[in-house]
Amino acid sequence: MFGQSVLLNTEFVEIVERSDFAAVFLLLLDCVLETMRHDTSASRRKGATPRRRSQQPAPGSTPGSPRTSGPLERPQKALKKRRFRPGTRALMEIRKYQKSTDLLLRKAPFSRLVREVCQSYAGDYMRWQVYALMALQEAAEAFLILLFSDANLCAIHAKRVTLFPRDLQLARRIRGVDTM
Repeated sequence: MFGQSVLLNTEFVEIVERSDFAAVFLLLLDCVLETMRHDTSASRRKGATPRRRSQQPAPGSTPGSPRTSGPLERPQKALKKRRFRPGTRALMEIRKYQKSTDLLLRKAPFSRLVREVCQSYAGDYMRWQVYALMALQEAAEAFLILLFSDANLCAIHAKRVTLFPRDLQLARRIRGVDTM
């Protein structure tokens, strides 16, 4: 996974000196940012006029036939999927993940990643306890969440909402994190 380019918010981030769990987290962030893309449909733009429905007779009736008394049978229309305004879904996801205490990265891929990195350094196969892997995953996610929150503060300080790679670099530099 080293040396691979990741598209993050229309800018490429080169993954060279980062560990793989940071790359996985960047890919996860890219999926979250994809849901925050703005809606470009004409109905959301200013000045768009609503379309008028054409007057058509109801199915099964003639244009000049009188109504019969009794309950009117309307066909059940399929309910449209709820469409939220741009940004609302992202805020809902933020609240959902802030309420939860479960881990964001899946256990099996993280375990494989740790074993692979450990094997590349140690050479031979090492065994891991489940609690050791869970502790390592907790520490990695806590580190990344704090790093991204600091980078978000850097972006807000620059009067931006979008998180750029330079914000992550500045947050790492301010925190004094050289190895990652």
